[in-house]
Amino acid sequence: MMHTQLMTKCARWLGACCIVASAGLAFAQDKTFEDKLGPGDVIKVQVYQSPDLSIETRILESGDVSYPLVGTLRLAGLSIPEAEAVLVKSLKSGGFLRSPQVNITVTQARRKVVSILGAVGRPGQFPLEYNNARLSDVLALAGGILPTGSDTVIITGQRGGKPWRQEIDVASLYLDGKAASDIPIQGGEVVYVHRAPVFYVYGEAQRPGSYRIERNMTFVQALVTAGGPTQRGTEKRLKLFRQDADGKVREMSPELSDMVRPDDVIYVRESLF
Repeated sequence: MMHTQLMTKCARWLGACCIVASAGLAFAQDKTFEDKLGPGDVIKVQVYQSPDLSIETRILESGDVSYPLVGTLRLAGLSIPEAEAVLVKSLKSGGFLRSPQVNITVTQARRKVVSILGAVGRPGQFPLEYNNARLSDVLALAGGILPTGSDTVIITGQRGGKPWRQEIDVASLYLDGKAASDIPIQGGEVVYVHRAPVFYVYGEAQRPGSYRIERNMTFVQALVTAGGPTQRGTEKRLKLFRQDADGKVREMSPELSDMVRPDDVIYVRESLF
């Protein structure tokens, strides 16, 4: 009886181990298949029962490889299953094999890095340690955005073989719950954080100077940021110098509830009384 119970427990334990191992293998395969081949990757191509067609080669900077009989093939930007399908189609259409069975493995992966520049804690190049690293992940690698940095970051690179550029409001990821904007970052891309937009205050202000524009900032908030008016100054009759789309500077008289725009110049007038 005890022997039977022991055998049953062992069988259950082995079954659980097999399930975990299978899940781990499936996860590893998914992580491999979702990644794309790129220049610098060294791949091993094995064709079943055709040792002359089994080679190990490096993908060139052009994204191509030279393959026996077939010639030049563009494999960069493809997943492993897609690259295998390209080889199968080429061997069949060329009349070299009737039903080729192709297996591709990456024997040496290129070092995937992302460049993070501008107003971050540690600008530089950083390796992407895993697939699907997102914008928030790579910003954390660079020490985050500095207080002088903009909420909007610019991402440039190539996707689908074409130049690609996107601007993302990082603050909205958390303030507005726009998690979809936390996009995956690919190797070779550049993340740039520009300086935050500023406004300028001069005249009868306690602390004249330039200041960062906060979200939805009004002129009364801008005046408070500059310490408010001096004893001789007044918050009434503010003078505003703003550049329009044509590059001309216009003089305006804003309301305290109006919104501040980048590069606004605010003049605090002297009180008449």
